[in-house]
Amino acid sequence: MLNIFLLSSKHFGRPYHQYWMKSSNRLNHWFTHIAGNREQVGFGINGNPGYFDRPDYPFPSVRWKEPTPEICCLWEKEKGDWSKLTREEKKELYRASFRQTYAEFKAPLPDWKHIVGVSFCFVSIGIWMWYLTTLVTCELPKSFSEESRAAQCRRMIDLEVNPITGISSHWDYEKDCWKKC
Repeated sequence: MLNIFLLSSKHFGRPYHQYWMKSSNRLNHWFTHIAGNREQVGFGINGNPGYFDRPDYPFPSVRWKEPTPEICCLWEKEKGDWSKLTREEKKELYRASFRQTYAEFKAPLPDWKHIVGVSFCFVSIGIWMWYLTTLVTCELPKSFSEESRAAQCRRMIDLEVNPITGISSHWDYEKDCWKKC
């Protein structure tokens, strides 16, 4: 309900960048619109609160989960003796503050599979093209030779095929040669 009030009173009709530049308290802006009810536990990168799983900045300034009654009960319990906490409770406390463990976010991503798959596709297309051009295609028919093409052109001229706009319109029948343009 607080977020709706802040949206209607402060930001209604005002562009985002104007509020950001004129705001003296950027922390309130971030908390009310992005972080929700999550607790700020540190300074953050350059003073900006946010959550990032990064090995060079191991402690994010905001907890990962919003507080629930179960997590609040565990936070009260952790203030006491840690030997009274079970392993599952310790894991739940960790997961309330962090989204992933170091091993999880430093694990190699499966992007290499996509790259290898695409490169295999290109290689297979190349092999297929080589196969088609060298092994599948046979010699051209006799009608593709220069002599056959010249004989076919001469036959079209003799039959006066398309005499108005076609090939016969460019032939001079009296001189038996092509017309000069």
